[in-house]
Order: sequence, then structure tokens, then C-alpha cells
Amino acid sequence: MFADREFIMRSQGQVRFIRVSSRAQKMAAGAAVGVLGMWAASVGALALSQVSTGSESAALAKRAANVAKAEQNVAQYRENVDTVAADLARRQKFIEQVVDAHIQELPEQSGEAQPTAQTDATVKKVSAAIPGAGALAQIEAEQLALVDRLTRYADQRSDAAMASIRKLGLNPNAMISRARMAEGGPLVKLATGADGSVDPRFVKMGRSLSRMDALENGLASIPQVSPAHVAYVSSSYGYRSDPFTGGAAFHAGLDFPGPMGSPIYAAAQGRVTFVGQKSGYGNCIEVTHGNGLMTRYGHLSGFRTRVGQEVEAGALIGAMGSTGRSTGPHLHFEVRVNDRPVNPRPFLEAARNQGASIQGNNGAQRENH
Repeated sequence: MFADREFIMRSQGQVRFIRVSSRAQKMAAGAAVGVLGMWAASVGALALSQVSTGSESAALAKRAANVAKAEQNVAQYRENVDTVAADLARRQKFIEQVVDAHIQELPEQSGEAQPTAQTDATVKKVSAAIPGAGALAQIEAEQLALVDRLTRYADQRSDAAMASIRKLGLNPNAMISRARMAEGGPLVKLATGADGSVDPRFVKMGRSLSRMDALENGLASIPQVSPAHVAYVSSSYGYRSDPFTGGAAFHAGLDFPGPMGSPIYAAAQGRVTFVGQKSGYGNCIEVTHGNGLMTRYGHLSGFRTRVGQEVEAGALIGAMGSTGRSTGPHLHFEVRVNDRPVNPRPFLEAARNQGASIQGNNGAQRENH
């Protein structure tokens, strides 16, 4: 690239020879590269300076925006103290109505929620800028903390109810869906804003409480109370030898033997939908509990309820007897899901703390359809 070179130049009839050595070419090339390097460095430094300036400007703009937002919050309190106070009053009414409807009284040890760092900072800013509005800002922070506490408390109770329902082999999500399918009533609007809107945090709390109610009502409607206070079951659910024919037969419930006239109790809360006689069952009561659940009480000697009556779990509804297809005084108890019989034993054993005692059919003395 840098071999010795000669150039012939002719000017005004004269010829000249110009020789450029290899060393001279290398020196010229080095100088050119140096000049280009200096130019590139200058351009790069200028570009970096512009980028740095742009980043600093963006950071300054962001800080300015945050300051502006904080100032806006303070300005909102300064200019609209009356409006803020009215909104807080609406929020407080919303909270009180929801608590009264779903919980009545919030346990003290349900997970205390503290105001967040953001709300705490807002309280300080508002208090510093507008001493008279600091109390309102503190109330708002406490309200939001209470909403968070209520939401978490409802979710905890929902989780517990779902676990209990699943242990009984039932689908808790289906109970929630059925509860939402059967809703209605007069419109009583709740709002947290003057325009009728509801703060999203309050919406979340309301949904959690509604879900808790649906699950706990569903759980309360599941038969879990022993329908008779007896020591044992004389005949279990499933296939057995029929007490009249001796042949194989299916027994759709449990038999509770006891003295004539012994009290019979509703196994769960519900509505009485049948009081009368049924073939094979004799005097019979049916209680519908919702979610497709129904309990049947057969062979009674007397009724202590009427059709359409709402009963609580453990309510007295009848008296033990031996009517219908029966060999002696006892209660025939069935649990039906969508009118199909299921084994009542798992439901009753799930509530041993309520006095249910199902011990199998050892020492059986009487049998029934």
C-alpha cells in the first residue's frame, strides 16, 4: 500500500518528476487517521452529552410530575374540603351497611390492617399544607385500611367454607353460581362518590363478602346435625336384606331406632316442602335446603311443623314412630341431591362436635324399608 511512487508533472513545456517515498505516505496516512479520530471523539462526546441531558431532563420531568400530583392532591383537599368530607361520609355509610349486613361485628383479632406508606405520605403532605384537613386525610387512610382488613377477613372465611364443602364431596363453586342465579329485590344504591360511582377497593370488598355469604349459607344448608338423639344406627345406607321379604334390596338412608315419640330434628336450615304421607315412608316430612339438597324424615308418629315453614338446623319438626313400611319405632333419614339419594353418613360425621354419633349397625335390633 505504501510503495515508493513517482509522479510526472508537465507545466508550460517543462517536465518534472516528483517522488513520494513510502515513509512520507505512512506519515500522511497517520495524520489523516488522527484527524478522523479526533472528529469522531468530538461527535461521540456531543452525543453522550445530549443523552445525559435528555435523561436528566426526563428524571426532572418525572419528579416534577410527582410533585405536581402531590400538589394536586393537596389542592383537592384545599379547594374541596367539603366535597372530601361528603365523600368520606358516604364511604363510612357504605362500610357500616356492608358490615351490618354480612358480619355484624368484626373480630378484633382478624388481621389488623395498617395504612400503606402511600396513604401515610398523603396524610403528612395534607397535614403540612392544610392543618385543618389533616384529620380528614387520616380518616380516609383508616377507612381504606379497614376496607383491606374486611376484604382479607371475608376471603379467609370463604376459604374455610370451601374446604369444608369439598370435604363433603360437594362443589363450592356450584353453590356460588346458584346463589347468583337467584337474586333480586328493590334497588338500594350504594356509592362512595358524589357521581354515584364506587371506589374499586370497595367493589372488591363487596365481592369478597358476597362470596363469603354464598359459601357459608351453602355450608349451613348441608345436613350436618343428627336428626335424632340415639346411640346407634340400626340399618345403614346401601344394599341389605329386606326386613319383610328377605331378598336383596337397596336402603336409601339411615335408620335411627328409639322410643316412640322421640323428638326428630331438622338436619340443616331450610324450608319445609312436604308434610304428609308417602308410600312406604308413612308419615313423612321433607325439608329443602337449596343447592339441590333435600332431607326426608319417615315413619313419624307426629308432625311439629308445617309446609312453607323456615326451620333452623336442629329445630324440632316431628316425633319418632313406626308408620308405613316399618317393623318398629325408628326414624328413616335420607339425604337427596337433585332428588337422588346419597349416603347421609359423611354429612353427619362432619359435625361430630354437634353431637352426631353414627356408629354403624352393630347390635341392630330393628329394621325398616
